[in-house]
Amino acid sequence: MVDQFLWIVFPYICIALFIGGHIFRYRTDQFGWTAKSSEFIEKKQLMIGSLLFHIGVIPVLLGHVAGLGIPKEWTRAVGISDELYHMGAFWGGGFFGIVTLVGMVILTSRRFTIKSVRKLSSASDLIVNTLLLFIVFIGMYSVIGTSITQPDFDYRDSISVWFRNLFIFQADASYMSHVPLAFKLHVLSGFLILGIWPFTRLVHVWSVPLNYVGRSYIVYRRHRSK
Repeated sequence: MVDQFLWIVFPYICIALFIGGHIFRYRTDQFGWTAKSSEFIEKKQLMIGSLLFHIGVIPVLLGHVAGLGIPKEWTRAVGISDELYHMGAFWGGGFFGIVTLVGMVILTSRRFTIKSVRKLSSASDLIVNTLLLFIVFIGMYSVIGTSITQPDFDYRDSISVWFRNLFIFQADASYMSHVPLAFKLHVLSGFLILGIWPFTRLVHVWSVPLNYVGRSYIVYRRHRSK
């Protein structure tokens, strides 16, 4: 029953919250859609951490999409051997994972250790930062640690199949029974952040300021007292 809940019920709950929560928040809280800016309080760590995080997380997410969404038979069919795939996933994913982790450490440390930034932060801000840091860390540990302790483990034979089956409503918890604990924690924490996403500052990800490209400059003038 525990496995059925963790690998079937819980993911569907998180997906439902992700979709329904975004619709609800957009309809009821459009003015609170964007994130609070703390740039005026502290800029240097924010710039470095944010830059590293965003440089790393985009390739990492694309790697997750490829690894979870594309069956290994397809990559073999286009001439990519399993050895070549795992080498690229380990070195490429490892590099961008470390970049993401360093950026997340800087951003999380900044939010907790700088008193003025922490005062501006809500409880959900602190939870999101901590959870994101954990997800990135446990993901890196999964890739590096498992390759050393369980070199024969291939997540494309278990996690990827289970993940794809979720979206055709044929979820099978048995695929996750022999998955290493670190990978299980990475997967569960990933779904958890999907579930809480609509109720946190993460919704600002969807606020792409495309209108800024054609918008006129804002001119600020100094007020001169008479």
